[in-house]
Amino acid sequence: MTVYLFAILGFFAILSALMVVLTKNPIHSILYLVLTFFAIAGEYVLLNAQFLTIVNIIVYAGAIMVLFLFVVMLLNLNEETEPHKSVLRKLIAVIAAGLLLVVLVGSLKGADNMSIKPFSQNTGLIENLGKVLFNDFLLPFEVSAVLFLAAMVGAVMLGKKDIK
Repeated sequence: MTVYLFAILGFFAILSALMVVLTKNPIHSILYLVLTFFAIAGEYVLLNAQFLTIVNIIVYAGAIMVLFLFVVMLLNLNEETEPHKSVLRKLIAVIAAGLLLVVLVGSLKGADNMSIKPFSQNTGLIENLGKVLFNDFLLPFEVSAVLFLAAMVGAVMLGKKDIK
């Protein structure tokens, strides 16, 4: 049953990702991207990775996609104002995409020699992630917390109006 659900979610994720690229309307494209993120979150649930599921839904589907949607709606894109791409630019884009495909195929060619370790039932649990994070990586975790705090203070100071 799980294998069938995994295949259905994978098909749905690929289909909605293709619709992101093929849809002409940018609003519909963003909504299809949100559907793609939810399908991937379903895949994470089936892989017993609850933390990745929650982060994917909250951060990507929730925050970033809403920001993309608002930006596209505020830009008011019209076909008349959009500059048309030249044939040379389109040709360069096709060549770059082809080179990317060659690199991906070349990197996956040796992937059959890699061994995959079986994981236990408790691999993706948040409790185990917290234990590893606070036992083995406490110093880097605290340093990153101080770095984020400094970044937030810097953003507030840069955004603050000068009162004279």
